Amino acid sequence: MIGLDEVKELVFQIYATLQVKRFREEAGLLTGSQVYHMIFKGNPGTGKTTVARIMGKIFKSMGVLSKGHMLEVERADLVGEYIGHTALKTRELVKKALGGILFIDEAYSLARGGEKDFGKEAIDCLVKSMEDHKNDFVLILAGYPTEIEDFLQTNPGLPSRFPIQVEFPDYTVAQLIEIANKLASERDYIISPEAIIKIKEHMNQEIQLSLNFSNARFIRNLLEKAIRHHAVRIVRKYNQPTKQDLTKLIPEDFLINDAANSLKSGFSNFA
Repeated sequence: MIGLDEVKELVFQIYATLQVKRFREEAGLLTGSQVYHMIFKGNPGTGKTTVARIMGKIFKSMGVLSKGHMLEVERADLVGEYIGHTALKTRELVKKALGGILFIDEAYSLARGGEKDFGKEAIDCLVKSMEDHKNDFVLILAGYPTEIEDFLQTNPGLPSRFPIQVEFPDYTVAQLIEIANKLASERDYIISPEAIIKIKEHMNQEIQLSLNFSNARFIRNLLEKAIRHHAVRIVRKYNQPTKQDLTKLIPEDFLINDAANSLKSGFSNFA
C-alpha cells in the first residue's frame, strides 16, 4: 500500500509482539494476552477498510484469530426497531464475527439518536461482547477523527477498551498520483504525463471545494470515469485501434465536461 507509514509501523509492532510472544512460549517464559480492539480515525478513502482486512489475515496467520475474516457492518445492521431487538441483532453479528474482525464504519452514528435511541443499546451490547469474547474477535470502529472522539465520550467504558487507536492521514498529491498510476497499471492502462497534469488540476479543485475530500476513492472514481470516456473516444475515432490507442489515457479522457458532451454526441451518432 502507498503511504500510511505510521499505520505500517503499528502493524509491524503488532506482528513483532505476536512473534516474540511465540518465542517466549517456546522458551518457557511467561506471556500475557493482549487486547487488539482498535479505533481507525481518518477521512474517506484513506485505507481504513483495506487495512482492517489485512489485519484479519495477519491475526489469523499468527494464531490470534481462528478465521481472520472481516464482517463489515453499519448502524442499520445493529439497531433494531423495538426494545430488545437491537441487542439480539448485535449479538448475532458478534457471533458471526467470532474468529475474525467486526468492522463498524461511521460508528458514531450509533450515538446520534440521544439517550432514548436504540443505538445506545447497541453500544452497551458491544461493550459487553468485547468483555465476554475479548480473545475471540477484534472490534474495529472507524470514522472521521472528530466524530470518533465525541463518540468515545458517550460511554465511560469505551475509551479504555480500545488500546490501539490509529490515525489515517490524508494522502499527499504525490501519493495520489502514485495511486492513480498503480490503479491504471493494474487495468493495463498508462496515464500520459499530460493527463497527470489534468488529474492534479481536478484534485486541487476538489480539495478546495469539498469539505471531505475522498482521497484514493476520488482517484479511483476519476480513473474509472476516464476509462469510460477513453472507450467513447476510441470507438468514435478508430476502426482498428492500436495497442497504444487502447492503453493510453490522455488529457481529453479527463476533461469531465468535454468528455460528457462527447459521450452524448457519440450516442446521437450511434442512434
